[in-house]
Amino acid sequence: MLGASLLAIALLTAVAVSLAVGARATEPASVWLALIDPTALADPVDGLVVRELRVPRTVIGLLVGAALGSAGVVMQGITRNPVADPGLLGVTAGSSFAVVLGISVLGVTAPVGLAGFALLGALLTALGVGAIARAAGAGSTPALLVVAGFAVTAGLGTLTTLVLLGDPESLDRYRFWTVGSLTGRGLDAALALAPLVVAGALVALSLARALDALALGDDVARGLGFRLGPTRTASLVAIVLLAGTATALAGPLVFVGLIGAHAARAAVGGRHALLLPVAAVAGAGVVLAADVVGRLVAPPGELEVGIVIAALGAPLLIALARSRRAVAA
Repeated sequence: MLGASLLAIALLTAVAVSLAVGARATEPASVWLALIDPTALADPVDGLVVRELRVPRTVIGLLVGAALGSAGVVMQGITRNPVADPGLLGVTAGSSFAVVLGISVLGVTAPVGLAGFALLGALLTALGVGAIARAAGAGSTPALLVVAGFAVTAGLGTLTTLVLLGDPESLDRYRFWTVGSLTGRGLDAALALAPLVVAGALVALSLARALDALALGDDVARGLGFRLGPTRTASLVAIVLLAGTATALAGPLVFVGLIGAHAARAAVGGRHALLLPVAAVAGAGVVLAADVVGRLVAPPGELEVGIVIAALGAPLLIALARSRRAVAA
Protein backbone atom coordinates (compact mmCIF):
# COMPACT_ATOMS: atom_id res chain seq x y z
CA MET A 1 0.00 0.00 0.00
CA LEU A 2 3.02 2.27 -0.10
CA GLY A 3 2.20 3.33 -3.63
CA ALA A 4 -1.37 4.27 -2.68
CA SER A 5 -0.09 6.28 0.28
CA LEU A 6 2.33 8.17 -1.96
CA LEU A 7 -0.48 8.98 -4.39
CA ALA A 8 -2.63 10.27 -1.52
CA ILE A 9 0.24 12.47 -0.27
CA ALA A 10 0.80 13.77 -3.80
CA LEU A 11 -2.91 14.63 -4.06
CA LEU A 12 -2.90 16.54 -0.75
CA THR A 13 0.17 18.44 -1.91
CA ALA A 14 -1.53 19.28 -5.21
CA VAL A 15 -4.59 20.59 -3.34
CA ALA A 16 -2.44 22.82 -1.12
CA VAL A 17 -0.46 24.19 -4.07
CA SER A 18 -3.64 24.72 -6.11
CA LEU A 19 -5.04 26.93 -3.35
CA ALA A 20 -1.82 28.91 -2.97
CA VAL A 21 -0.52 29.38 -6.53
CA GLY A 22 -1.82 31.72 -9.19
CA ALA A 23 -1.40 35.10 -10.81
CA ARG A 24 -1.57 36.65 -7.32
CA ALA A 25 1.05 35.30 -4.91
CA THR A 26 -0.57 34.17 -1.64
CA GLU A 27 1.27 33.18 1.52
CA PRO A 28 0.31 29.79 3.04
CA ALA A 29 -0.80 31.54 6.23
CA SER A 30 -3.10 33.79 4.22
CA VAL A 31 -4.56 30.78 2.42
CA TRP A 32 -5.33 29.14 5.75
CA LEU A 33 -6.93 32.29 7.16
CA ALA A 34 -8.96 32.73 3.97
CA LEU A 35 -10.43 29.28 4.50
CA ILE A 36 -11.18 29.46 8.23
CA ASP A 37 -11.48 33.17 9.08
CA PRO A 38 -11.43 35.63 6.15
CA THR A 39 -12.10 38.58 8.46
CA ALA A 40 -8.64 38.14 10.03
CA LEU A 41 -6.81 38.72 6.73
CA ALA A 42 -4.73 41.85 6.37
CA ASP A 43 -5.73 42.08 2.70
CA PRO A 44 -9.37 41.11 1.96
CA VAL A 45 -8.44 40.49 -1.69
CA ASP A 46 -6.56 37.36 -0.62
CA GLY A 47 -9.78 35.96 0.83
CA LEU A 48 -11.69 36.77 -2.33
CA VAL A 49 -9.09 35.12 -4.57
CA VAL A 50 -8.84 31.95 -2.49
CA ARG A 51 -12.51 31.44 -1.66
CA GLU A 52 -14.17 32.65 -4.85
CA LEU A 53 -11.63 31.58 -7.47
CA ARG A 54 -9.24 28.91 -6.25
CA VAL A 55 -11.54 26.84 -4.04
CA PRO A 56 -14.13 26.25 -6.82
CA ARG A 57 -11.31 25.54 -9.28
CA THR A 58 -9.74 23.01 -6.91
CA VAL A 59 -13.03 21.30 -6.08
CA ILE A 60 -13.89 20.95 -9.76
CA GLY A 61 -10.40 19.57 -10.46
CA LEU A 62 -10.82 16.98 -7.71
CA LEU A 63 -14.24 15.96 -8.97
CA VAL A 64 -13.25 15.79 -12.63
CA GLY A 65 -9.98 13.95 -12.02
CA ALA A 66 -11.53 11.38 -9.69
CA ALA A 67 -14.36 10.71 -12.14
CA LEU A 68 -12.07 10.29 -15.14
CA GLY A 69 -9.58 8.13 -13.23
CA SER A 70 -12.35 5.74 -12.17
CA ALA A 71 -13.90 5.78 -15.64
CA GLY A 72 -10.53 4.83 -17.13
CA VAL A 73 -10.35 1.75 -14.91
CA VAL A 74 -13.86 0.64 -15.90
CA MET A 75 -13.09 1.31 -19.57
CA GLN A 76 -9.89 -0.73 -19.50
CA GLY A 77 -11.58 -3.51 -17.55
CA ILE A 78 -14.61 -3.88 -19.80
CA THR A 79 -12.61 -3.72 -23.06
CA ARG A 80 -9.52 -5.52 -21.72
CA ASN A 81 -7.53 -2.80 -23.47
CA PRO A 82 -4.72 -1.22 -21.38
CA VAL A 83 -4.66 1.94 -23.50
CA ALA A 84 -8.42 2.54 -23.34
CA ASP A 85 -9.66 5.97 -22.31
CA PRO A 86 -13.23 7.22 -21.69
CA GLY A 87 -13.22 8.78 -25.14
CA LEU A 88 -12.94 5.31 -26.67
CA LEU A 89 -16.68 4.58 -26.56
CA GLY A 90 -17.66 7.93 -28.05
CA VAL A 91 -18.57 9.51 -24.71
CA THR A 92 -16.45 12.59 -25.30
CA ALA A 93 -17.57 12.94 -28.92
CA GLY A 94 -21.21 12.66 -27.90
CA SER A 95 -20.80 15.29 -25.21
CA SER A 96 -19.06 17.64 -27.63
CA PHE A 97 -21.72 17.27 -30.30
CA ALA A 98 -24.52 17.88 -27.80
CA VAL A 99 -22.77 21.00 -26.52
CA VAL A 100 -22.38 22.30 -30.07
CA LEU A 101 -26.09 21.79 -30.71
CA GLY A 102 -26.93 23.51 -27.45
CA ILE A 103 -24.81 26.52 -28.37
CA SER A 104 -25.75 26.71 -32.04
CA VAL A 105 -29.46 25.85 -31.95
CA LEU A 106 -30.60 27.05 -28.52
CA GLY A 107 -27.95 29.65 -27.75
CA VAL A 108 -27.01 28.08 -24.40
CA THR A 109 -23.97 29.72 -22.79
CA ALA A 110 -24.33 29.09 -19.03
CA PRO A 111 -21.91 26.45 -17.67
CA VAL A 112 -24.71 24.48 -15.99
CA GLY A 113 -26.74 24.48 -19.21
CA LEU A 114 -23.76 23.25 -21.24
CA ALA A 115 -23.15 20.61 -18.59
CA GLY A 116 -26.67 19.28 -19.05
CA PHE A 117 -26.22 19.00 -22.81
CA ALA A 118 -22.83 17.32 -22.39
CA LEU A 119 -24.24 14.71 -20.02
CA LEU A 120 -27.24 14.01 -22.25
CA GLY A 121 -24.95 13.62 -25.27
CA ALA A 122 -22.71 11.20 -23.39
CA LEU A 123 -25.70 9.09 -22.33
CA LEU A 124 -27.28 8.88 -25.79
CA THR A 125 -23.94 8.11 -27.43
CA ALA A 126 -23.09 5.31 -25.00
CA LEU A 127 -26.53 3.78 -25.51
CA GLY A 128 -26.05 4.04 -29.27
CA VAL A 129 -22.63 2.40 -29.16
CA GLY A 130 -24.02 -0.45 -27.07
CA ALA A 131 -26.94 -0.93 -29.47
CA ILE A 132 -24.64 -0.98 -32.50
CA ALA A 133 -22.34 -3.53 -30.86
CA ARG A 134 -25.27 -5.79 -29.95
CA ALA A 135 -26.74 -5.55 -33.46
CA ALA A 136 -23.39 -6.47 -35.02
CA GLY A 137 -23.03 -9.78 -33.24
CA ALA A 138 -24.09 -12.05 -30.44
CA GLY A 139 -23.46 -9.82 -27.46
CA SER A 140 -21.52 -6.63 -27.06
CA THR A 141 -18.01 -8.09 -26.97
CA PRO A 142 -15.05 -5.82 -26.14
CA ALA A 143 -13.88 -5.77 -29.77
CA LEU A 144 -17.32 -4.79 -31.05
CA LEU A 145 -17.64 -2.05 -28.42
CA VAL A 146 -14.29 -0.57 -29.43
CA VAL A 147 -15.07 -0.68 -33.17
CA ALA A 148 -18.53 0.82 -32.63
CA GLY A 149 -17.04 3.50 -30.38
CA PHE A 150 -14.47 4.51 -32.97
CA ALA A 151 -17.12 4.63 -35.70
CA VAL A 152 -19.48 6.78 -33.65
CA THR A 153 -16.64 9.07 -32.57
CA ALA A 154 -15.60 9.63 -36.19
CA GLY A 155 -19.17 10.30 -37.30
CA LEU A 156 -19.98 12.71 -34.49
CA GLY A 157 -16.66 14.49 -34.95
CA THR A 158 -17.54 15.14 -38.58
CA LEU A 159 -21.01 16.41 -37.69
CA THR A 160 -19.57 18.68 -34.99
CA THR A 161 -17.13 20.18 -37.49
CA LEU A 162 -19.87 20.75 -40.05
CA VAL A 163 -22.06 22.59 -37.54
CA LEU A 164 -19.19 24.76 -36.35
CA LEU A 165 -17.99 25.65 -39.84
CA GLY A 166 -21.45 26.93 -40.66
CA ASP A 167 -21.75 29.02 -37.50
CA PRO A 168 -18.65 31.11 -36.63
CA GLU A 169 -20.31 32.52 -33.50
CA SER A 170 -20.89 29.04 -32.11
CA LEU A 171 -17.31 28.12 -32.99
CA ASP A 172 -16.06 31.09 -30.96
CA ARG A 173 -18.06 29.97 -27.90
CA TYR A 174 -17.30 26.28 -28.33
CA ARG A 175 -13.54 26.68 -28.54
CA PHE A 176 -13.37 27.90 -24.94
CA TRP A 177 -15.22 24.80 -23.74
CA THR A 178 -13.48 22.19 -25.88
CA VAL A 179 -9.93 23.13 -24.85
CA GLY A 180 -10.60 21.79 -21.35
CA SER A 181 -10.47 24.15 -18.39
CA LEU A 182 -11.34 24.34 -14.69
CA THR A 183 -12.14 28.05 -14.83
CA GLY A 184 -15.43 29.72 -15.64
CA ARG A 185 -17.39 27.26 -13.48
CA GLY A 186 -18.59 27.85 -9.96
CA LEU A 187 -19.24 25.64 -6.98
CA ASP A 188 -22.91 25.61 -7.92
CA ALA A 189 -22.15 23.57 -11.05
CA ALA A 190 -19.87 21.21 -9.11
CA LEU A 191 -22.43 20.66 -6.34
CA ALA A 192 -25.21 20.11 -8.86
CA LEU A 193 -23.28 17.40 -10.73
CA ALA A 194 -21.39 15.80 -7.81
CA PRO A 195 -24.23 13.33 -7.05
CA LEU A 196 -23.86 11.92 -10.56
CA VAL A 197 -20.16 11.28 -9.96
CA VAL A 198 -20.97 9.57 -6.64
CA ALA A 199 -23.61 7.43 -8.35
CA GLY A 200 -21.15 6.47 -11.10
CA ALA A 201 -18.49 5.58 -8.53
CA LEU A 202 -20.94 3.35 -6.64
CA VAL A 203 -21.95 1.55 -9.84
CA ALA A 204 -18.28 1.07 -10.73
CA LEU A 205 -17.46 -0.34 -7.27
CA SER A 206 -20.38 -2.75 -7.52
CA LEU A 207 -18.76 -4.13 -10.69
CA ALA A 208 -15.34 -4.74 -9.11
CA ARG A 209 -15.66 -8.53 -8.82
CA ALA A 210 -17.16 -8.82 -12.30
CA LEU A 211 -14.31 -6.79 -13.80
CA ASP A 212 -11.80 -9.02 -12.02
CA ALA A 213 -13.46 -12.03 -13.63
CA LEU A 214 -13.61 -10.39 -17.07
CA ALA A 215 -9.86 -9.85 -16.92
CA LEU A 216 -9.54 -13.65 -17.12
CA GLY A 217 -11.69 -13.85 -20.27
CA ASP A 218 -15.37 -14.10 -21.12
CA ASP A 219 -15.55 -17.87 -20.72
CA VAL A 220 -13.99 -17.78 -17.26
CA ALA A 221 -16.31 -14.95 -16.20
CA ARG A 222 -19.35 -16.96 -17.36
CA GLY A 223 -18.03 -20.01 -15.54
CA LEU A 224 -17.81 -17.99 -12.34
CA GLY A 225 -21.46 -17.06 -12.68
CA PHE A 226 -21.27 -13.51 -14.02
CA ARG A 227 -23.73 -12.41 -16.70
CA LEU A 228 -21.74 -10.51 -19.31
CA GLY A 229 -24.59 -8.55 -20.89
CA PRO A 230 -25.79 -6.87 -17.69
CA THR A 231 -22.19 -6.33 -16.59
CA ARG A 232 -21.30 -4.47 -19.78
CA THR A 233 -24.52 -2.46 -19.62
CA ALA A 234 -23.79 -1.43 -16.04
CA SER A 235 -20.23 -0.55 -17.09
CA LEU A 236 -21.59 1.77 -19.79
CA VAL A 237 -23.80 3.42 -17.17
CA ALA A 238 -20.81 3.96 -14.88
CA ILE A 239 -18.70 5.37 -17.72
CA VAL A 240 -21.45 7.77 -18.77
CA LEU A 241 -22.03 9.02 -15.23
CA LEU A 242 -18.31 9.46 -14.53
CA ALA A 243 -16.84 10.57 -17.84
CA GLY A 244 -19.96 12.40 -19.00
CA THR A 245 -20.16 14.47 -15.83
CA ALA A 246 -16.43 15.22 -15.92
CA THR A 247 -16.69 16.33 -19.55
CA ALA A 248 -19.70 18.45 -18.68
CA LEU A 249 -17.74 20.24 -15.97
CA ALA A 250 -14.34 20.75 -17.58
CA GLY A 251 -14.65 19.97 -21.27
CA PRO A 252 -13.11 16.96 -23.02
CA LEU A 253 -9.93 16.20 -21.06
CA VAL A 254 -7.94 13.40 -22.71
CA PHE A 255 -5.57 10.88 -21.12
CA VAL A 256 -6.67 11.44 -17.48
CA GLY A 257 -8.36 8.05 -17.37
CA LEU A 258 -5.33 6.44 -18.98
CA ILE A 259 -2.81 8.03 -16.60
CA GLY A 260 -4.95 7.53 -13.50
CA ALA A 261 -5.64 3.87 -14.22
CA HIS A 262 -2.00 3.01 -14.91
CA ALA A 263 -0.72 4.93 -11.90
CA ALA A 264 -3.19 3.06 -9.69
CA ARG A 265 -2.32 -0.30 -11.24
CA ALA A 266 1.37 0.34 -10.57
CA ALA A 267 0.51 1.21 -6.95
CA VAL A 268 -1.93 -1.54 -5.93
CA GLY A 269 -2.05 -4.13 -8.71
CA GLY A 270 -5.06 -5.28 -10.71
CA ARG A 271 -7.74 -5.95 -8.09
CA HIS A 272 -10.57 -3.58 -9.04
CA ALA A 273 -11.91 -3.07 -5.51
CA LEU A 274 -8.62 -1.30 -4.73
CA LEU A 275 -7.89 -0.09 -8.23
CA LEU A 276 -11.01 2.07 -8.56
CA PRO A 277 -10.57 4.32 -5.48
CA VAL A 278 -6.82 4.62 -5.99
CA ALA A 279 -7.35 5.57 -9.64
CA ALA A 280 -9.75 8.28 -8.45
CA VAL A 281 -7.01 9.67 -6.21
CA ALA A 282 -4.44 9.47 -9.01
CA GLY A 283 -6.75 11.09 -11.56
CA ALA A 284 -7.58 13.95 -9.21
CA GLY A 285 -3.89 14.50 -8.54
CA VAL A 286 -3.08 14.53 -12.26
CA VAL A 287 -5.73 17.14 -13.05
CA LEU A 288 -4.76 19.44 -10.18
CA ALA A 289 -1.04 19.11 -10.90
CA ALA A 290 -1.60 19.88 -14.58
CA ASP A 291 -3.73 22.89 -13.64
CA VAL A 292 -0.96 24.22 -11.38
CA VAL A 293 1.64 23.71 -14.13
CA GLY A 294 -0.62 25.61 -16.52
CA ARG A 295 -0.70 28.57 -14.13
CA LEU A 296 3.08 28.68 -13.78
CA VAL A 297 4.48 28.15 -17.28
CA ALA A 298 3.12 31.27 -18.98
CA PRO A 299 2.78 34.11 -16.44
CA PRO A 300 0.88 36.39 -16.16
CA GLY A 301 -1.40 34.25 -18.33
CA GLU A 302 -1.90 30.50 -18.13
CA LEU A 303 -2.36 27.35 -20.19
CA GLU A 304 -5.63 25.46 -19.95
CA VAL A 305 -5.45 22.18 -18.08
CA GLY A 306 -6.51 20.22 -21.17
CA ILE A 307 -3.44 21.39 -23.09
CA VAL A 308 -1.07 20.46 -20.26
CA ILE A 309 -2.61 17.01 -19.78
CA ALA A 310 -2.46 16.31 -23.51
CA ALA A 311 1.23 17.19 -23.51
CA LEU A 312 1.84 14.82 -20.59
CA GLY A 313 -0.39 11.98 -21.80
CA ALA A 314 0.78 11.67 -25.41
CA PRO A 315 4.29 10.43 -24.48
CA LEU A 316 2.75 7.94 -22.02
CA LEU A 317 0.46 6.52 -24.69
CA ILE A 318 3.41 6.14 -27.08
CA ALA A 319 5.45 4.44 -24.36
CA LEU A 320 2.64 2.01 -23.57
CA ALA A 321 2.20 1.14 -27.24
CA ARG A 322 5.94 0.55 -27.65
CA SER A 323 6.17 -1.59 -24.53
CA ARG A 324 3.28 -3.81 -25.69
CA ARG A 325 4.85 -4.14 -29.13
CA ALA A 326 8.10 -5.21 -27.49
CA VAL A 327 6.30 -7.82 -25.38
CA ALA A 328 4.43 -9.13 -28.43
CA ALA A 329 7.71 -9.47 -30.34
